[in-house]
Amino acid sequence: MLLEENKPLGPFTTFGIGGPARWFVDAETEDDIVQAADWARQREVRLFVLGGGSNLLVSDGGFDGLVLHIGLRGVAVCASLDGSDHRIYQTAAGEDWDSFVERTVGDKCAGLECLAGIPGTVGGTPVQNVGAYGQEVASAIERVRAFDLHERTFVEFSPAECGFAYRRSRFNSTDRGRNIVTRVDFRLTPGGAPTLRYADLQRAFAADAQPNLTEVAAVVRRVRQSKGMLLVDGDPDCRSAGSFFKNPVVTEQQVRRIAQGSAKVPPRFPAGPGAENQGRVKVPAAWLIEQSGFAKGYALGAAGVSSRHTLALINRGGATADEILALATRITEAVEARFSIRLEMEPVLVGF
Repeated sequence: MLLEENKPLGPFTTFGIGGPARWFVDAETEDDIVQAADWARQREVRLFVLGGGSNLLVSDGGFDGLVLHIGLRGVAVCASLDGSDHRIYQTAAGEDWDSFVERTVGDKCAGLECLAGIPGTVGGTPVQNVGAYGQEVASAIERVRAFDLHERTFVEFSPAECGFAYRRSRFNSTDRGRNIVTRVDFRLTPGGAPTLRYADLQRAFAADAQPNLTEVAAVVRRVRQSKGMLLVDGDPDCRSAGSFFKNPVVTEQQVRRIAQGSAKVPPRFPAGPGAENQGRVKVPAAWLIEQSGFAKGYALGAAGVSSRHTLALINRGGATADEILALATRITEAVEARFSIRLEMEPVLVGF
């Protein structure tokens, strides 16, 4: 285990923002994780687990503790043990997510094609239950392996045990900070058809078309790029954490209140499965933000709203974490004042 001190964290994030970590370890093996966790526990030092840095905002003062950067690599492919035709991809947490999706699409295995182009690493996907364009990783995950910091042992969770919901899991709710994901097993379908539930994808193909996985993944990447949600070198709209706010899940009564407040009927989508979502719908946070006076390209100092998608807050160049939070606060207060809905931030805040 190589321990570094005062390591700048900005370069490890897609925002490009953040002060230094007091201590820093790049974990390449599960043993590195155990050693780093023991080191932090023995010294009563706070521990933060860093993956691809695509869903966090680090404070300008940095993190006064140990940052454990997950660098585990490797993908093992095997047949499903239940005798089905499914294929299991046992994927180390430090693998680049988009490269992994590209591999599964190239293998003609369905289940992740609509999640192409999402930045970050594999280990972060079950934590947030990453989803886009009609798919969530919850529908493809077979098992999650993690190191339990409380019991100091490795554990494995089935999908039911992960407690998946919209952008939620046990890893970022009831067990927040307890488990370090080291491997995710995905159950995919060789020769399966792509998922085409999302309107943006359906419009990209003729009504009678039967696109393959590669074609769908390519369209997903194009759509993401058109919204500034694809990492492209030199593109200022890419210095973000992706969607900064979650789409609120609301009741039909709240929808009517929103319509009264804007004189427009808001777009809405199914809230998803689960008893907690019965009678509820999702309203796009981007629509609420725009109706509250924040157009694409809105700027507040060096922080701003993406010129392509209202849901992404960006570092326009030299922005501080405080400036990003000031803009986020201005937006949430405006939306709440107009629609009585409090937007929830997606990124993890580190060092605040």
